[in-house]
Amino acid sequence: MRFSPEYVRLVLNENFEDAKAQFLTPLMAIHYAHLVMLSEQGIVAREDAHAIRGALDAIPVDDVRKVQYDGTCEDLFFYLERLIVQRCGDEVAGRLHTARSRNDIDMTMYRMRQREMVLAIVDGVLSLRRVLLALASQHREHVFAAHTHTQPAQPTTIAHYLLAVLEQLERDTVRLRAAYSTTNRNPLGACAITGTGFPINRARTAELLGFDGTTGNTYGSIATVDYLLESVSAAAVMLAGLGRVVQDLLLWCTSEFGYLRLSDAFVQSSSIMPQKRNPVALEHARALGSKALGQASAIVVAVHNTPFGDIVDTEDDLQPLVTRMFTDAARAVSLVAAAMAQAEFDVATLEARAEQGWITVTELADTLAREHDVPFRAGHTIAARLIQSARANPERPLSVALREIGKDVAGRDLAYDEAALNEMLSPRHFVAVRQTHGGPAPAETLRAIGESEAALRADDRWIRDTRDRLDRASALLKKVSGEL
Repeated sequence: MRFSPEYVRLVLNENFEDAKAQFLTPLMAIHYAHLVMLSEQGIVAREDAHAIRGALDAIPVDDVRKVQYDGTCEDLFFYLERLIVQRCGDEVAGRLHTARSRNDIDMTMYRMRQREMVLAIVDGVLSLRRVLLALASQHREHVFAAHTHTQPAQPTTIAHYLLAVLEQLERDTVRLRAAYSTTNRNPLGACAITGTGFPINRARTAELLGFDGTTGNTYGSIATVDYLLESVSAAAVMLAGLGRVVQDLLLWCTSEFGYLRLSDAFVQSSSIMPQKRNPVALEHARALGSKALGQASAIVVAVHNTPFGDIVDTEDDLQPLVTRMFTDAARAVSLVAAAMAQAEFDVATLEARAEQGWITVTELADTLAREHDVPFRAGHTIAARLIQSARANPERPLSVALREIGKDVAGRDLAYDEAALNEMLSPRHFVAVRQTHGGPAPAETLRAIGESEAALRADDRWIRDTRDRLDRASALLKKVSGEL
């Protein structure tokens, strides 16, 4: 077959290089697994299976990775097929392609690579969760001013903020695990789209390739791309959430905030201003995450409104984008984990800011409602007027102003001395009384940390067990193919 130079340069060469980099290893595993199944099912005679196995063993995989595309074959699959023919002859080599097609081979390769990439993102998410848990445990008592609408709002703790991020990452892990489960089904045996008349055993190739089971409908095994979009979407949700957190962290690294300091290992200086500590590691993480999120959108757009069947739009040209998206997503979350592992919060500055701007005054209205049965709206009015009074006459004792305003607004004698008012309006008191489930009180964040630690242990076991299953499948394939 002869291809035009333009087609070779613009399409086939690029796809050949991509396939060598991404799919050579899974393609070889598919060849071995399919051969074992054909032999066990009696579809290929044992002596032929032995000859084909020898031909596969003789393929110099490292050398194949260095081969330059010359246009004499269509793609990597046909290049390997030519090597097999050279080693055991066309008649015997041709039996390996019984009961399969490039369609189901491609879909199987894509899923094998995609599951690895999903696991890489999960690794990064688990690393970040581990780091944030350690930080939350250190900072259960350390208060700071939470922001709403970019303005100081109410006091909380560093641990409370980090636990909110952790819960988001835990949900991301649930989504990524579900996406892995959807992805890790074996389409091999669906053939061109209608299956085969040969008595194949799809469950056996699934076992040998580390899949959790087979796909169902053979048409859908080739035509559907939702397994890819589910993984892409789970990654995109993680990236969107992570980007919002990174934006906070970058603001906190500014000299104006001064809340967070990255270690020297994750900052860079200016070429002309040596005093600067630029938190570029987090900037790179934001850029990588944004790039990956854009790539995720491009993947969805690329497959949108394409025919429901075997179509090139979901195959060779799309796969490099898929790889890049997953790679950049994993880089982004892993980089945040690495940077935060050595970061330090300025707890003194954080607490000092939490004492400014009357951000605890809601507790005055709450206390009046609890202890004096003052309706919250009236308490809110009293609190607002107390702030106005303090700003207009800062020398006047708050206790005196409160008694006067209380009589005027609620008709009550709201008697508190200065010490009691100062305690009531302190950030630590504000946090301590908020023992709502999921709230910032140290006892409550301690409980939440325990739950997050348990969830992390469970997810650590899952990824460890998942990788162990893949390793066992690889060892089993090597063993049974070696016995042919």
